[in-house]
Amino acid sequence: MSGSKISRRYSKALLSLGQQDGQYEAYGKGLQAFVEYCKANPEFYAVISNKIFSVEDRKKVLDFVLGKSEFPLMVNNFLKLLLEKNRIGAIPDITEHYATLTDALSNVTRADILTAKPLKTQALEKLKKTLSDLTSKEVRFEVKVDESLIGGLVVKIGDLVLDGSVKAQLEGLKESLKRGEYN
Repeated sequence: MSGSKISRRYSKALLSLGQQDGQYEAYGKGLQAFVEYCKANPEFYAVISNKIFSVEDRKKVLDFVLGKSEFPLMVNNFLKLLLEKNRIGAIPDITEHYATLTDALSNVTRADILTAKPLKTQALEKLKKTLSDLTSKEVRFEVKVDESLIGGLVVKIGDLVLDGSVKAQLEGLKESLKRGEYN
């Protein structure tokens, strides 16, 4: 079974439980916090996801960390289940898919914005409103600076790419000149 099928199956199962008890947002935050912990502690993640160690040993390590955490009980149980089924290594993908599912429930879309230089707060708010109007959804975005753009910005929302960068405009002009459109 492919990783994406596993991620979809487990994230849908947890979401279903979260919808039943009204805690799906808390579960998403718990999953995200666990993934952030794993990123900050790669040795921990390497141990719990490595099948060379017995399930019992890995479970002891996981239990120790979960005992010090404040994750919802359902998230703790979910993580233990993933470990027992040797699926804990898929937790980053499961968490990402879970976030996608909860976004759809909450009428939220995510956007990645690449800019040549950091944007000011007022420009970000205007961009957020424009994107919300365009998608008819609340937009949450992550802004990254990419100096190779020269100027302008690139917005990615799912499969939609809005490229307003100077680099793209120069490429378009270059192609137009090659085709002889400017005589």
